[in-house]
Amino acid sequence: MVTWYECKVKYRKTFDTGEEKPVTETYLLDAISYSEAEARITEEMKAYTEQEFKITNIKVSNISEVYTFEVGDRWFKSKIALIAVDEESGKERKTNVYFLVQANDVKEAFDNTNEAMKDTLGDYTIPSITESPILEVFPYFTGEEEQLEKFNVIEKTITEDVINQEEE
Repeated sequence: MVTWYECKVKYRKTFDTGEEKPVTETYLLDAISYSEAEARITEEMKAYTEQEFKITNIKVSNISEVYTFEVGDRWFKSKIALIAVDEESGKERKTNVYFLVQANDVKEAFDNTNEAMKDTLGDYTIPSITESPILEVFPYFTGEEEQLEKFNVIEKTITEDVINQEEE
């Protein structure tokens, strides 16, 4: 399971008008620890700006999945209530999960959330969708087949090594 971290970064941004102002922006990235999140956001920001910057906050996000849609220019946080019936009591139980969905407006974010949920077998509702302050998402893997194949090869090799060690 991927752990997403929200990183707030403060730096001086130059706008199209040539005016330079201090801004604090929020970025999302996946990492295995706070230390890795700090190292990754530092590397990403070095490529993003030549200005000095300060990481003001890093926190674990409650986002469980990120869905990129190329037509979208903003990020929206969708709250999805997964509905299950407790077999013992017969009562309906809801479990909330949060998706980050790329879209141009709330209606498109709603449509994109439903698209992301299309393979879900259970019932769900979408109680809220809000525009997120997240400016950019930096996933560890971009989803390129070549990168995923390398990951699978590494994962397979590690698994085979563990099995071979246990047999010895």
